[in-house]
Amino acid sequence: MKTAFIFPGQGSQSIGMLADLAQEQTLVTQVFRQASDVLGYDLWQVVQQGPEAKLNQTHITQPAMLASGIAVYRVLQQIQPSLVPSLMAGHSLGEYTALVAAGVITLEQGIALVAERGRLMQQAVPAGEGAMAAVLGLDDEQVVELCHASCGDQVVEAVNFNTPGQVVIAGNKAAVDRAMKLAEEKGAKKVVPLAVSVPSHCALMKPAADQLAQTLSSMIFAKPSVPVLHNVSVEAYNEPEQIKAALVAQLYRPVQWVKTIEAMKSQGVEKSYELGPGKVLTGLNRRIDRRMAIEPIFDLASLSSLSIED
Repeated sequence: MKTAFIFPGQGSQSIGMLADLAQEQTLVTQVFRQASDVLGYDLWQVVQQGPEAKLNQTHITQPAMLASGIAVYRVLQQIQPSLVPSLMAGHSLGEYTALVAAGVITLEQGIALVAERGRLMQQAVPAGEGAMAAVLGLDDEQVVELCHASCGDQVVEAVNFNTPGQVVIAGNKAAVDRAMKLAEEKGAKKVVPLAVSVPSHCALMKPAADQLAQTLSSMIFAKPSVPVLHNVSVEAYNEPEQIKAALVAQLYRPVQWVKTIEAMKSQGVEKSYELGPGKVLTGLNRRIDRRMAIEPIFDLASLSSLSIED
């Protein structure tokens, strides 16, 4: 049976995540110690004690989510070494977690890289100037069109194609507000503003992407041990320069999650495992294709009930 490992991104974080897993599995706190050594502060303490506003700052959320995903991945490797995926992918920030898991970059490289990514993103659009919102109940084309109609001289774009009927938009706050109102007028079932500090994956992130490219240019990447499908192109790359280019593009271009899961299905994947806090991707994937099994692993209960199929 072909399987895939998928890793969540920002939005899945919560105070106290992985706490019970850490009590039984010392690998969890080992990973966070490695991350803390890179960052220069106690990341595990922030994750466990907050405050929530601090954890939700993007330059902290990103290392926290990467460390969490890799902690779960390493625990799973230790408990079930025979479970080797055919493909990996991650949603937005989760793409970096997948690259660490696939051996393209080390954990230390990944932590430093996403902390810098978060800093550059926040620098590109100061807090309060950008916004994101989820639009439910309209098709992709409708959302793209209403963004075009709402932008004026600002930016608002469809940036996360999460499921059929769920698209996230991002851009300047005023333009996002206009698009939200128009979406409601067009018959959206629900329009939900997202609690984020930066408008990810839209054109406002291009300056951050250009600076990220400079950071990436000096880094040494290895070829992946398992193919990783990238958010923007839904392709897997072997060459380090292609992977770096995909990471740069991902900052200011949309996350094609529906197409990613469809690509996994077309390549014979029958089951995926979501590794990391929460069950956000599990919910998305079930709405994309209920025929593909998915199992989230994020705590002791989900780990103990893990089912491995031949």
